[in-house]
Amino acid sequence: MAHEYADLATLKRQLGLDDTDTSRDALLQQALTAASRSIDAATGRRFWLDGTPVQRVYRPRGRTVCEPDGELFLVDDIGSAAGFVVASGSGATWTDVTDWEFVPENALADGRPVTALLRRGGWGSVLGRVRVTARFGWPAIPDEIVQATLIQASRLFKRKDSPEGITGSAEWGVVRLSRRDPDVWNLIEPYVLPGFG
Repeated sequence: MAHEYADLATLKRQLGLDDTDTSRDALLQQALTAASRSIDAATGRRFWLDGTPVQRVYRPRGRTVCEPDGELFLVDDIGSAAGFVVASGSGATWTDVTDWEFVPENALADGRPVTALLRRGGWGSVLGRVRVTARFGWPAIPDEIVQATLIQASRLFKRKDSPEGITGSAEWGVVRLSRRDPDVWNLIEPYVLPGFG
């Protein structure tokens, strides 16, 4: 499953293509997939939600931040509270950790992911590693990401007509394509994790 951030029918409408014309569907689908994965790479995160909870194991060192009301444990984006479990340990021995809170508060209700777990007593008492079982990703794909995907997929699809990175018309003349689409960047920039982009 490729987890594109926009659908083929919408991309076809944006390009002015007939819905019944399937002759370019493979190329369009490839452009959607490439655009979606390039947004993942540029932002350092993914916006699709796991279908079922999966486990990820973290080393606490370097993932904790001291706050006035406790210590934050930074996790990958979590898009659902369903099936959520935190445990500490290693190997075959794990102990559930239950005294934590989602951060940011109300993130899931606001359609944003949980990015950290707050523990009032700190995470220093946790032995070994931290295992998080969750549905990682975002609760829903943000509209900005959908639009950026459509713009980038359109650009990638049309790129076949400008293999040297140069395009033009009789009216405007020859133009060199920019490396990064400014509209795509403006749409995805608020979602970029620190250290990416």
